[in-house]
Amino acid sequence: MNTFINNKYKMKGLISCLFILLLIGCDTDTEQKIDQPNWQLAWSDDFNGIKGGQLDKNKWTYDIGRGQNGWGNQELQYYTDRPENVSMDGEGNLVITARREFFQGADFTSSRIKTKGLFDQQYGKFEARIKTPYGQGLWPAFWMLGNNIDNVGWPKCGEIDIMELRGQAPTVAECALHGPGYSGGNSITGKNILTNSRYDNKFHVFAAVWDQSKIDFYIDNFLYRRIEKSEVEKKGEWVYDHSFFMIFNVAVGGTFLGSPTVETPFPQQMVIDYVKVYK
Repeated sequence: MNTFINNKYKMKGLISCLFILLLIGCDTDTEQKIDQPNWQLAWSDDFNGIKGGQLDKNKWTYDIGRGQNGWGNQELQYYTDRPENVSMDGEGNLVITARREFFQGADFTSSRIKTKGLFDQQYGKFEARIKTPYGQGLWPAFWMLGNNIDNVGWPKCGEIDIMELRGQAPTVAECALHGPGYSGGNSITGKNILTNSRYDNKFHVFAAVWDQSKIDFYIDNFLYRRIEKSEVEKKGEWVYDHSFFMIFNVAVGGTFLGSPTVETPFPQQMVIDYVKVYK
């Protein structure tokens, strides 16, 4: 009799806990599976080269130098293609390393790689598994630009920021769209805040799923921001009906987050496990 009563109350307690969890919902750190189409892999890089190995020249190219006005953002680094700044680690990852060093008139070096002229795609799913750097003044990013940028310029070409992060806020990842009428500080944005971990502590999968009427932004299969064409057209022009190419970089300083301090630890690395594009 007593055993039956104890089991009965244990069962009630379990049911109550489950009910409370349903009311609370899911934390942003928890993976949520989203029903998606049967994607077909269109392009990928798993970075399975030797330690110190360089990028596949059939897939990637580089931006070199300081860029005009610090690449338009008053950034402080000089981008190079040196293995000290970008190379494979021999464990299936590509590592982009930002360093505090005087080089070609700049106080920092880093790398910025892109698929421009080698691969671009209109619509689909674009994803990468990344572990970010941290520290004041570090600005890692995974983003895309319209392949017509040389003809129409920025922001007319469109920009899709799948992931960007302020190193001094390693729990907050952001996404954004930049286009005519909503560029720079007036961009259309979203953010995802971790409550139980940080983006520099382990790998996370950042993705954008893009079609003719919307762009969805995911982290670890969690849909945290949907930007629809109708929302964009309230501010400006929807310019996401042509092919875009991908970019990965770690900037140092700039208008988005401010400059490093003497306490900012260097070198800092963005580690990329893979990049995959589906259609």
